[in-house]
Amino acid sequence: MRSTIFLVRHARSVPPTPNGPDEYQRSLTETGRAQANQLADRLADLDPGVVISSPYLRAVQTLEPAAQQWNLPIHTDPRLREWDSGIEPTPDHARHYAQSWAHPQRARPGAESLHELTERAVHTLTDIVDGLQGRPAVIGSHGTFIARALIGLGCLGVSRDFQQAMPMPAVYRLEFGGSIVYAVGPGL
Repeated sequence: MRSTIFLVRHARSVPPTPNGPDEYQRSLTETGRAQANQLADRLADLDPGVVISSPYLRAVQTLEPAAQQWNLPIHTDPRLREWDSGIEPTPDHARHYAQSWAHPQRARPGAESLHELTERAVHTLTDIVDGLQGRPAVIGSHGTFIARALIGLGCLGVSRDFQQAMPMPAVYRLEFGGSIVYAVGPGL
């Protein structure tokens, strides 16, 4: 039996700043809220059995209009959170991010490596798929999480450049059938 998930990257959010809201509390911008409403319109014909999101506010807010439309609650799962990179929002952020992609096994002290994120993402999505009962799931998460999940599921051509070009929001349809995952979405 095939199982389908729609993996959604959050809409435009308030950028991280050194003294700004933490990762859990960064919200959508006005543009992001409009994007979330447009996304609900695009997804209106889906009939999901469940809506699950990263606990980060921006991911939940992205799915709220669609979930309300479907009359479904949004369940949060901390395993869907963004990568815990240990990289602070400083002028060196882009350089450190690129180095992490070049060496995915390395982690900053107390942080998660990209390799660990890949394993977390694949295990989380497979756990969700194993619990589906015929109807698709809509899952809200983050760009690096989604890119690393796609890598771990065997999607070719996914790289740092792919992640950097991923739109906000973005929707990826993943169909699981045995050991094969078929994925479509921006950049694939």
